Amino acid sequence: MENELIEQRKQKIEELRRIGVNPYGNHFKPAHSASMLLSSYDNFSDEQLKKIDPEFSLAGRVIAMRDFGKSLFIHILDGSGKLQAYIRKDVVGEENLKFMKKFIDIGDFVGIVGNLFKTKTGELTLNVKNIMLITKTICPLPEKWHGLRDVEIRYRKRYLDLISNLDVKDVFLNRTKIIKAIRTFLDQKDFIEVETPVLHPIAGGAAAHPFKTYHNALDMDLFLRIAPELYLKRLVVGGFDRVYEIGRTFRNEGISTQHNPEFTMLELYQAYSTYEDLMDLLEELICYVAETVFNKIKFEYQGLKIDLSRPWKRINMMDSLIDILGEDVLKDEEFLFSKADSYGIEYKGVRGKAIIELFEHTKGKDIVDPAFVYGFPTDISPLARKNDENPEITDRFELFMAGREIANAFSELNDPIDQRERFSEQLEIKAKGGDEYHEMDEDFISALEHGMPPTAGAGVGIDRLVMLLTDSSSIRDVIFFPQLRT
Repeated sequence: MENELIEQRKQKIEELRRIGVNPYGNHFKPAHSASMLLSSYDNFSDEQLKKIDPEFSLAGRVIAMRDFGKSLFIHILDGSGKLQAYIRKDVVGEENLKFMKKFIDIGDFVGIVGNLFKTKTGELTLNVKNIMLITKTICPLPEKWHGLRDVEIRYRKRYLDLISNLDVKDVFLNRTKIIKAIRTFLDQKDFIEVETPVLHPIAGGAAAHPFKTYHNALDMDLFLRIAPELYLKRLVVGGFDRVYEIGRTFRNEGISTQHNPEFTMLELYQAYSTYEDLMDLLEELICYVAETVFNKIKFEYQGLKIDLSRPWKRINMMDSLIDILGEDVLKDEEFLFSKADSYGIEYKGVRGKAIIELFEHTKGKDIVDPAFVYGFPTDISPLARKNDENPEITDRFELFMAGREIANAFSELNDPIDQRERFSEQLEIKAKGGDEYHEMDEDFISALEHGMPPTAGAGVGIDRLVMLLTDSSSIRDVIFFPQLRT
């Protein structure tokens, strides 16, 4: 059936060209939008609308059409919303009405000019005086344009998803507003937005598998960045005390409802600060975004009620595990590994990895309202400053909300000698099969040797934050074109 419709539309295109009508015109310039007309005139009565002299012009996609013989009602969808239009034979002429009925199908783009009025049901409608075919479509919209529910099609053909499901469009509009609000907040705090390389000679700044590529002219391997961290800290060394970057990051890992190989991160660095200062900053930032974009700080996410009211909880990871497990996992490695084994955790002999995975399995998954979990083991925090009282842990935290990690932050390690030793320890772990651990980065160490002031930095997963604030169950719902198997 669909093939027949496609063939019919192709024939219409051929006939349009034969009669001298360009099915892909480019001369109609709309002066108004659906949302503009609705916001300005929807509260007007029909009598008030009759007193308005100016004509209005609108362009968009035809998403509905009802034929009443001597007239047509159509709905036009543009980038801002939809508006009804009324086409009458005694206004546009018999030939124009015949043209409409013969050549224009649902999905086509048209330009219309006319005056506003209210129908008997009170719907704001444009009484069309002139109409022009702008773009003739070949493929019909799915399921009469509304109700596209097949998840696979929605992700693979996002353009159809956006046409068919207006709530999806709202999610992405809110994503844009969220990022804009983040920028506004940080700019007001005197942060400078910067751009750092996406192609790195060494994959650093996080524990993750990189995507590898090759540069022909330089005859060298390069890696898509797994984090912008080390370059941003070089800028702090160079005198930029407050910097941030919002950009794409790439990790060659699994795909799930919370992971996409290509995702968006906010990373920020603030000199003369500690990780505790960044707890306050992130609290303020996320509450600002929620209030600015949604005008509220209480949300529901997949049935969970989340309250962003400040102050947020601060949870000591080690104390929490002692309360849950009854033993100090930092002191009793045998107990730690046996517990990790009982939960089926893969830790490859790395104590810190076993600890944080145990926490996520026993406590982290149950955190609903935002909470800062601090006191991460040193062996899995190679870029974080050691705690002054206990060198086995670092001044690092992760922000948990709705049972998942939203942000990672720490007081930065600015001791180049300690940094070299930490990188060496990472290489030892890597040699045992932990290939996602850090390489030695001599250039970064050289930067630290020139002096970096005490600094704190944070990374926030933009996609996960958008998921929470828009009640989206999968990361694929907040990324326009998520990665899918071919």
